[in-house]
Amino acid sequence: MKLYADLGPRRTGQVAGDLLLVLWVVLWSWAGTVVNDGVGALGGVGAQVEDGGSSLAGHLGEAGEVASELPLVGEQLRSPFDQAGGAAEALADAGRTQQEVAQQLGLLLGLAVALVPIAVMALLWLPRRVGFVRRAGAAREYLAGGGDIDLFALRAITGQPVRRLAAVSADPLADWRRGDGEVVHRLADLELRDLGLRAPRGS
Repeated sequence: MKLYADLGPRRTGQVAGDLLLVLWVVLWSWAGTVVNDGVGALGGVGAQVEDGGSSLAGHLGEAGEVASELPLVGEQLRSPFDQAGGAAEALADAGRTQQEVAQQLGLLLGLAVALVPIAVMALLWLPRRVGFVRRAGAAREYLAGGGDIDLFALRAITGQPVRRLAAVSADPLADWRRGDGEVVHRLADLELRDLGLRAPRGS
């Protein structure tokens, strides 16, 4: 696997790009965490409502128990306390629901804030990096296996701009056919440089 180019400027750009991607991921992950915590904090109000409702329901229940012990009218007196206690329990349930909603909403918004920009940057950068790794890796493996750089010289003739070929030789195709070593090497170097590699000397 060939992760980075041999040549300075391109290698520097690749390393810088990878570092920027890592920083981008860290930045937006932090932003997503802040959003999650901020929205989740709204559940604090729900916690207060839950605590207040539960406490009130408990006190009303105790008062209803005391009232029920009164002779003759105890059960009639207890009924309003039970109804009020039920309302307090409903209030506590609403507080619990608010906390759950705040937590879920915070998680969803936090993920959205973090993942969308991370995904966009990854889609812009990673295909280029993966493409480089595949092409450069295949070329290096070919050369390491004793492959002739003549193949890259031929690829240069068929794919490089004419002005770049003309800078190598007045008639690069004829020189390639004759097997001019210097021209072949310079042509191969054109192609390999586009892959971020150097043509091996002595090839």
